[in-house]
Amino acid sequence: MNLEKLKNLGFEGMIQWRIWKGQACSSYKYMGFGKTACQRNEMEAEKRIKHYSSSHKILLVGEGNFSFAASLATSLGSGVNIVATSLDSKVMLNKKYNKAMANVSRLEDIRCTVIHEVDCCTMSQHPKLMSNLFDRIVFNFPHAGFFFTSESTPYVIDLHKNVVKGFLRSAVEMLTENGEVHITHKTAHPYNMWEIEKLANEVGLGLLDKVPFFYWDYPGYTNKRGEGQRCDESFPIGKSSTYKFKIMN
Repeated sequence: MNLEKLKNLGFEGMIQWRIWKGQACSSYKYMGFGKTACQRNEMEAEKRIKHYSSSHKILLVGEGNFSFAASLATSLGSGVNIVATSLDSKVMLNKKYNKAMANVSRLEDIRCTVIHEVDCCTMSQHPKLMSNLFDRIVFNFPHAGFFFTSESTPYVIDLHKNVVKGFLRSAVEMLTENGEVHITHKTAHPYNMWEIEKLANEVGLGLLDKVPFFYWDYPGYTNKRGEGQRCDESFPIGKSSTYKFKIMN
């Protein structure tokens, strides 16, 4: 180590000399000195949007036209830690949604894994998912489908609850130690009758937080009905919240 050369480098040289002498203080290390180039890049590169970080391993379930996945991956700067899934086949996806394939292409360009024909109730056994654990598992507006009757009909509510509970039961098996399951759901009647929190408790999950959901927090996201002749149309979300669950100790 050439001390005179380091002194001539000014402030950085002084810090390097103190690190060499074992005298660098923690504040210098916090600023990045003493770390490898890779570690400094990781500190600088982490990005966040709402509840999600580029460092999280994220599973998105029940995507419609994949606009939420595209918004999330774009905001985080990469899709490398994101797996986005849909119940539809690739052929059906192309038939139902005008912009779906463009979103999928965008996701693949930024290294997101896209998997079609994934049932939310059995996803923990899917060949491409069963060996993976996730920090965040996200399902926006779960729904059993549209029926020729009111959403407040007990029979229809039970169908929706079966889907949500099946998803939660499967998600529990796929969480990391400190992982979270997020469900975004309407909170007004009759959707409050789904009893999301109770369903989560029944499979060993406890409510960590409940926060209002606004679609404008995710630029480019457009929710879709997903069924029937109006499948590519959005539906009003009204008052909605994201429920965050963790495994109860």
